Amino acid sequence: MLYGLLLTLLVFACFLLILVILIQQGKGGLGLGSLGGGAQMLFGGSGGQDIFQKITWFLGAVFMFGSLILFLLGSRGVDYSRYLGKRTPVARQMPKPASKAPVKMPISPEAQKTVEKKTTKK
Repeated sequence: MLYGLLLTLLVFACFLLILVILIQQGKGGLGLGSLGGGAQMLFGGSGGQDIFQKITWFLGAVFMFGSLILFLLGSRGVDYSRYLGKRTPVARQMPKPASKAPVKMPISPEAQKTVEKKTTKK
């Protein structure tokens, strides 16, 4: 139940993250290949973060930590799967060994006579 709830929240956070990223204004200049103009510095030259950037950072952190938590919850050994059914150890699935009783093969009457001759001569 907890896994499903966390997965739902993570999917919702992913959609919000996509939406917020698409809403943001580009910082760049006038065309492809432009590096944003000479007045801007590499980090933080735009004068601070607006609300969309803060939301993006928050949702990015939620995505990272949520993915990590879901991985840790999902990696625990699960004995039951909704799609595969109950898992059983391999040793229980192996068939029992056959008995050691000798197997009698049917033979022709001529072969039976030669076997009887050989056993009576000794």
